[in-house]
Amino acid sequence: MEVRVIVLVVTMAIAAACCATGGVAATTTTSRLKGLRVHLTHVDAHGNYSKEQLLQRAARRSRHRMSRLVARTTGVAMSSSSKAASGGVGGADLQVPVHAGNGEFLMDVSIGTPALAYSAIVDTGSDLVWTQCKPCKDCFKQSTPVFDPASSSTYATVPCSSAFCSDLPTSKCTSASKCGYTYTYGDSSSTQGVLATETFTLAKSKLPGVVFGCGDTNEGDGFSQGAGLVGLGRGPLSLVAQLGLEKFSYCLTSLDDTSKSPLLLGSLADISESAAAASSVQTTPLIKNPSQPSFYYVSLKALTVGSTRIALPASSFSVQDDGTGGVIVDSGTSITYLEVQGYRALKKAFAAQMALPAADGSGVGLDLCFQAPAKGVDQVEVPKLVFHFDGGADLDLPAENYMVLDAGSGALCLTVMGSRGLSIIGNFQQQNFQFVYDVGHDTLSFAPVQCSKL
Repeated sequence: MEVRVIVLVVTMAIAAACCATGGVAATTTTSRLKGLRVHLTHVDAHGNYSKEQLLQRAARRSRHRMSRLVARTTGVAMSSSSKAASGGVGGADLQVPVHAGNGEFLMDVSIGTPALAYSAIVDTGSDLVWTQCKPCKDCFKQSTPVFDPASSSTYATVPCSSAFCSDLPTSKCTSASKCGYTYTYGDSSSTQGVLATETFTLAKSKLPGVVFGCGDTNEGDGFSQGAGLVGLGRGPLSLVAQLGLEKFSYCLTSLDDTSKSPLLLGSLADISESAAAASSVQTTPLIKNPSQPSFYYVSLKALTVGSTRIALPASSFSVQDDGTGGVIVDSGTSITYLEVQGYRALKKAFAAQMALPAADGSGVGLDLCFQAPAKGVDQVEVPKLVFHFDGGADLDLPAENYMVLDAGSGALCLTVMGSRGLSIIGNFQQQNFQFVYDVGHDTLSFAPVQCSKL
């Protein structure tokens, strides 16, 4: 059996078309950094998995990550295996051996002097940069040797008096006046150790004085794809803030593409003029949530499903006074999750406009599926799907960014599901679009680009 990402005939009524009308920078590093191109590798790229297994694994990791992110914003853990009758929140458990997910992409980074190579999870939903360190008290297995601070001539601990220490959500002063930290991810995943500075090497460029967590107590199934994590969030401890970057961008290749995805930092981060027409570039404001300063929030106003425009209630899709709600753009979640009020409306509109019977998508962990005709799906008509953001920015998706086919069961499934407390624009919907996070001007821009050619 295999899952195919397919190109379908997309239909939308003319009426629908007409309606769619920081932190403290590490200055020694910033002065040397003009622009960097780093390659991202999907966590399953070298697993020799079938397309069906790739989708199953991504769906399961996405449910775990969604539950974790919701727990961070609401303080209440969602059951990632439950399926609410009110809108398909969660999904059936999959019998797939897979680690829980804390991110979908890895980057190569070297740490210390002499530099030692590691692979780290890239996370736009958190800030702290960290790796496992000797002597380990409680560490997960990793494919490379654990970093030994004693072997590096450029390693230095951060004192308790440092502003970086006070930027941590949880810190304490050790007996040696070192900044001890505990950084949690909303579930049982956490890293604990001391804050330090070190020379990091990215794409052969040395970046001295990067503040990172040297973790000797690290727990969480989802970390074992790498040796640590590189936070690209909006807070002062993230790599973006420390390097004083005005912007960064990425362009994610599709799930079954073996090509690496480019991550562009600094001056290289603009949308490729050769790859995207200027008229196709869409821009929407980035919104700040004081309760969750790491996340990249956007204002999602409406959806278009074929001929139906769905207005989204501000009570569920705007950031609330208590910090809950809102919509984030996240590279580490594959499936898009919409607050259940919006998801129910989307699901109803999709079902009404699909000329196919309903099908069971539990085999791939998805909620809304249809039985594809035996003759094939090349000419199956599916409703157009457009996300309408504040500022008139429309994410007009090609069919392969929201519909997948489980060739084994013949189920044609939507890669959007329901959630409670937080909505997430996932990376299935982002594939083959270049996304530019302009943190200096608080905007998010995107345009369709063939990421493997960027």
